[in-house]
Amino acid sequence: MADRISALISLFGVLVSSMMLFGAVRDYQVGSSVRWVAAGAVLVLVACLTLVRDIRRLRTAATEARKP
Repeated sequence: MADRISALISLFGVLVSSMMLFGAVRDYQVGSSVRWVAAGAVLVLVACLTLVRDIRRLRTAATEARKP
């Protein structure tokens, strides 16, 4: 159950970081620093890697649970 909650939190992190990246791109178009876009891209990358790790952990746990 804890693995599912962790995966759900990771999914939420991907959504939030994507929204932050979108906001950074919009601010950059208005004249803000490009560093915000780079920071947003790094956040999305880290959030995606965390989500992949959690999904792999879920699949491993499901496979091990089916073994007799």
